[in-house]
Amino acid sequence: MTARVTMRDVARAVGVSPMTVSRALRDDETVNEKTRHKIRQVANDLGYVYDTTAQAFRTQKSGFVAVTLPSINNANFAETFRGLSDGLGASGMQLLLGSTNYRVEKEEELVRQLLTRNPEAIVLTGGHHTDETRALLRARNLPVVEMWDLPTEPLGHVIGFSNAEAMAKLVTHLAESGRRRLGYIGASDLTDLRGAERRDGVIAKAAELGLPEVEFLDAGPAPVSMRHGAQAVSALGANLRSFDALVCVSDPVAFGVLSECRRMGLDVPGDIAITGFGNFEVASVSDPRITTIGVTAREIGEQVALLLEDVFAGNQRDGPRVVDVGSRLVRGETS
Repeated sequence: MTARVTMRDVARAVGVSPMTVSRALRDDETVNEKTRHKIRQVANDLGYVYDTTAQAFRTQKSGFVAVTLPSINNANFAETFRGLSDGLGASGMQLLLGSTNYRVEKEEELVRQLLTRNPEAIVLTGGHHTDETRALLRARNLPVVEMWDLPTEPLGHVIGFSNAEAMAKLVTHLAESGRRRLGYIGASDLTDLRGAERRDGVIAKAAELGLPEVEFLDAGPAPVSMRHGAQAVSALGANLRSFDALVCVSDPVAFGVLSECRRMGLDVPGDIAITGFGNFEVASVSDPRITTIGVTAREIGEQVALLLEDVFAGNQRDGPRVVDVGSRLVRGETS
């Protein structure tokens, strides 16, 4: 087995001290640029990887930001992560990602584990957390950003939008086009809290407009997909015709609903209107195109990155920042 290359090996090859190598690899300007370049080149040639553990211990800075996402398979959350990663790239910060699978209990477990790694900030998706998660984060006194929601009791900075207000736009659109009997298809209670906010937004707006009570159609535990949407419609059978619009928790669910409705011989939107959420790619390529809500998924990540750069630079002294990125109605052909 080949012996591991050490800092002393690099120092010997260059003809300098190990301390000089250490300083050069940390971009310490007390080492002249020519020597720094030579040391980095030799380190690369020898396959030496600088261990940042000791530096982190000395400076109390880990060099990474912890991030939790509900799912790594959701295209919108992936776009948010890319925006955050690209935005922080220039600063040299690395991201440590954990997936909660839409469970606040899992988020608590992840936060507890991530805090042992001494992150310089933590970014959480959503504004719903266990009491223990809140206590853990308040005790650590580190920068916290909640994204994708506008929580009523934020832990720190917020960059997101109101799910309820977004869905109110869909209900208004459906009512203006003559739809009255609405069904909402989403995940089971307590498994998708953002989905529950969307459902509550639909119910509240329908009541405000004087529409009949919205029926909740349970598609199963989160995350729900195209298959779950199709199954929810199939389970309705002939009762499907008691609705003239189905509002779905997401575009993938709406695509499953659309596919099953057409399989059952219904005309969309003639017999029934269908709406989604998220402006996923599937909404724009389906036939007919799905009416949905557009959210700035990548921009959310970019905004979080900009905010964190300000925090790390010491430019956030006026208290937590709350940024509402808003949402917009994207009219398709299913309503």
